[in-house]
Amino acid sequence: MKLNCSQSDLNVALQLVSRAVSNRPTHPVLANVLLAADEVTGKLRLTGFDLSLGIQTSISASIESSGAITLPAKLFGEIVSKLSNDSPLTLTSDHNSQQVELTSKSGTYQVRGMSADDFPDLPLVQSGTSLKLNPLSLSSAIKSTLFASSTDDAKQLLTGVNLTFDGYDIESAATDGHRLAILNLNNIISQSKDKNNSSNIEKFSITLPSKSLREVEKFLSTCDISQPINFFIDKGQVVFISLDEIITIRALEGSYPNYRQLLPDKFSNILEFDRKEFIASLERIAVLADQHNNVIKITTDSSANLIQITTDAQDIGTGLESLPVALNGESFQIAFNVRYLLEGLKVIDSNLINLSCNAPTTPAVFSPVNSEFNFTYLVMPIQIRN
Repeated sequence: MKLNCSQSDLNVALQLVSRAVSNRPTHPVLANVLLAADEVTGKLRLTGFDLSLGIQTSISASIESSGAITLPAKLFGEIVSKLSNDSPLTLTSDHNSQQVELTSKSGTYQVRGMSADDFPDLPLVQSGTSLKLNPLSLSSAIKSTLFASSTDDAKQLLTGVNLTFDGYDIESAATDGHRLAILNLNNIISQSKDKNNSSNIEKFSITLPSKSLREVEKFLSTCDISQPINFFIDKGQVVFISLDEIITIRALEGSYPNYRQLLPDKFSNILEFDRKEFIASLERIAVLADQHNNVIKITTDSSANLIQITTDAQDIGTGLESLPVALNGESFQIAFNVRYLLEGLKVIDSNLINLSCNAPTTPAVFSPVNSEFNFTYLVMPIQIRN
């Protein structure tokens, strides 16, 4: 293998695929990135794969001879990142050697790698379901629910986001057992040339790991929003493709909980207030709440159009905020983890929000008012001990 390429292009590509390289690989070759040069296409393909998440991208290069090798992701990436970007790099590898010579205008480095034959094949779906998705809608579906997934590996299925495709629509949901975020989006599936095929696709659900979806979210932020993303799924393997970039994800196994049964059918108390004012009040009072147990109390008074937000950080201090609201219901007091509230409220795009609840011990639901997004954020209250 011998080629010339741009330092900046190679550096960006290495930073990208290295996000799919395991910090604690089960096999030494999984600590490496795969470099494959093809003189016919004039492309250098880079791949990182930890057996669950795979990222592949390509850069243009002047290739004298084709070849492939794997190199330590961290070491090789650090060397390339520190080289000058005002001259091309030359990569040379003898066919019988597991070593690459990297030459820049300032010096030469040799990096020992491993055979490309030892690197596992990136699983690419050959059959199964094929869709074209709107990248902006898909990004919203991920961003609006990802934060509510669990970080507890003992609840493995809850460490992912559940995506349900139904016709042209999608429902994205995530829960950690204390809160639940649901977003419904219409027409996420492209209705271009695949319209007839898409309408015949049966409803299906899949749960994808949050760690992998964070990489998909970054991937979507660089995509052309006017061009649909190719999405393939077969036997628990999901593939996203856009231009020269491919991301593969292994789905989590098992049936996601029936989260819709947690949503109350009706509410006896509904508050309507300004989202930004509420967030500002919560952020101020969180300074004290964070010092103790993150608990804040919301107290309503049906005779006044105000709520009081309070916290009591034992032996440190107390805080109180007042906020104007429109109240439909009785006076009540309810307590929450302030961090749960802030994380959910920050993904809502509406200026006005509703807080709907029945009792201090039953689920409370936050939802936008007059929004194009059908978003529901359920939070379990904290029991108040007098």
